[in-house]
Amino acid sequence: MNDTTPPTVWTPDGEKPVDLESGLPSEDALIEAISTVHDPEIPVNIYELGLIYAIEIADDGAVKVEMTLTAPACPSAQELPEQVQQAVLGVAGVTKCDVETVWDPPWDPSRMTEEARLQLNMF
Repeated sequence: MNDTTPPTVWTPDGEKPVDLESGLPSEDALIEAISTVHDPEIPVNIYELGLIYAIEIADDGAVKVEMTLTAPACPSAQELPEQVQQAVLGVAGVTKCDVETVWDPPWDPSRMTEEARLQLNMF
């Protein structure tokens, strides 16, 4: 039997996946944290919506997230990047987090996961 569960480290908020050799957060842990952020107008998390374009983990635990919004005039343009930053900072091993909002390539519904399309009845 092969256990593929990532190692965890205890934090005040509970156990969090971390690479024990490097002490760095795992990409899966970062995705899990980002997936807790929802666009208030759409009942799907922003990762499933395809709003996250890149996650970079530096050797010192600093994380950079590139994300977009569904539209430049999105009413949540201020709060969503801040929510992503707070979610990422809650992951064990993260030392700092910068979130950059990018517009290229522009977001379109084809970036959504199949699960998101099912939730929104967009087949």
